[in-house]
Amino acid sequence: MQTISLIGGALGMLLAAAALRALLHGAIRAGLAAPRVAHDRTPADMGLGATPVRIPTANGLLLHGWLIDVSDDGVNASKAGPDPASDGLARRPAVIVLHGWGGNAAMMLPLAPALHAAGYAVLLIDARCHGASDADDFASLPRFAEDAEHAFDWLARLPGIDARRIALLGHSVGAGAVLLAASRKPGVGAVVSVAAFSHPATMMRRWLAAKHIPLRPLGNYILRYVERTIGHRFDDIAPEHAIARVRCPVLLVHGADDETVPLSEAHRIHAARGHDGVDLRVLPGDHERFAEPARHLAELVDFLDRALARR
Repeated sequence: MQTISLIGGALGMLLAAAALRALLHGAIRAGLAAPRVAHDRTPADMGLGATPVRIPTANGLLLHGWLIDVSDDGVNASKAGPDPASDGLARRPAVIVLHGWGGNAAMMLPLAPALHAAGYAVLLIDARCHGASDADDFASLPRFAEDAEHAFDWLARLPGIDARRIALLGHSVGAGAVLLAASRKPGVGAVVSVAAFSHPATMMRRWLAAKHIPLRPLGNYILRYVERTIGHRFDDIAPEHAIARVRCPVLLVHGADDETVPLSEAHRIHAARGHDGVDLRVLPGDHERFAEPARHLAELVDFLDRALARR
């Protein structure tokens, strides 16, 4: 009877430990889950015509997007180039725009008028679990990158889009994601990375500190659990490592007063590529907004014009 009692006690402790672990994992997922924010405006509110699109992505899910194509009024038609297959269609350059964590395509709309006026087709997408896109079991930087890659493949197949001149532009987590996507897709023409963090572990440690969670032992356990859940080591997806594998021109943009991601992290990413083919623009502003947006957008268009002209 004593043996049975001991076995029962041990089994009870194991079940209690398993239940506690499940509760801890659930709390970690809930604490890190991206908030889903509804669109508060559309391209029409910016005076732009757009086609709502649904783009297949990983796990059989669909992304919501807006395709703002160059209108038939001849907007900067000089950017259109001949199709290599000589089918008579003019091929236009394009930019895929990806928001940050907890963001959505509507938040990136202020970029669209300048890009459209400059002759670029613009595809704004919601990552999985964001905006109006399908939900998945979790969101992560690698899944943001997967969504950018699927959007690239979808856009490159459209008639009238020059697949050789498609750029990726991302903000925050989206900025790290477009660097990771470009490191795996040699066909990307250029990358604009706005306010990217240098390494996921660094960003996670800031989050732990803000939540007053000690790094030892609980913080380190959370870091390892997140790596197991997303299926990637932080070192393998870190922007400061991914940029070394990107072969196209890259523009890094960072706010001088960014308190969410310190400016020093932009310098780390910049240095990781040895400055070869990478421009760093430090602008007055913080993580979300920059001063003199008209001038900065003109500089962005100038970078894209120069980078994609090489294609």
